Amino acid sequence: FLVAALVLSRMAGLKVDCGLLLEPLGFIKVLEWIFSIFAFATCGGFQGETTLLVSCKGVVNKTVSAAFAYPFRLHTAVFNAPDPKRCGGTWTDVSLVGNFSSSAQFFVTLAVLVFLYCIAALVVYIGYKHVYQQNSKFTLIDLAITVITAFLWLVSTFAWAKALADIKVSTGASMIPGIESCKAPGTTCHFASVTSMGTLNVSVLFGLLNMVLWSANIWLLYKDTNLQYQSNRIS
Repeated sequence: FLVAALVLSRMAGLKVDCGLLLEPLGFIKVLEWIFSIFAFATCGGFQGETTLLVSCKGVVNKTVSAAFAYPFRLHTAVFNAPDPKRCGGTWTDVSLVGNFSSSAQFFVTLAVLVFLYCIAALVVYIGYKHVYQQNSKFTLIDLAITVITAFLWLVSTFAWAKALADIKVSTGASMIPGIESCKAPGTTCHFASVTSMGTLNVSVLFGLLNMVLWSANIWLLYKDTNLQYQSNRIS
C-alpha cells in the first residue's frame, strides 16, 4: 500500500516525505487502514449453512440445509425439501427467521469508508506533510472526522455484536420449535450442525480494536492542534 501511495504522490507531482509515517500519528493511521480491511473482510466474506436431520413418511434422517451469508437476510434462506414428495405433502417451505442486514451493512460500510479515508489521509501525510503541519485547519478537520469515526465504530460494533448473537440463535437448535413442518404427524426434526462463526466473532474483535485505535488517535490529534494550547492558557 505504501508503494502505491508513493506512486500516486509521484504521479501527482508531489514532493514525497514519509517522515510523518514514522511518527505515532502516521503509524496509527496505517494500523487503522489494516484493521479496517480485516473488519469488512471477516464479516462481509462469510458464508455458512445450518443443517437439520428430518424423518417423515418414507424418509429417515434426511439432511436438509439452508445456506446464509452476508448481509444475513435469514428470512430468505430456505431449507430444501427432504424428498420430492415433500414428506407426503406435509412439508412446506421452511426458512430461517430474521433480517440482520442493517447492522451487518452498517458495520461493513463503515469499515469500507474508513479504508478509503485512511488511504486519502496517508496520501496527504506523504505528499502534503508540510501543508498539513503548517495549516491547523487540516488537523482540526482530521480531529473532527476521527471523533465521529470512533463513535461510529462504537455504535456499529455493538450493534453488529447484538445481531451476531441473534444470528447464532436463529441458526441454532432453538429454531426447531418454530418450524411448523416439523410438527406434522409422523415428522421429527433434529438439529445437525451450523457453520462455525469464528470469523464473525473475529470481526467483532476487529471492530473493538478499530474503536480503540480511533479513540487513541483522538488524543494524538488533539495534541497537534491549538486546542491544547488554548486550554492550557485558560487553565
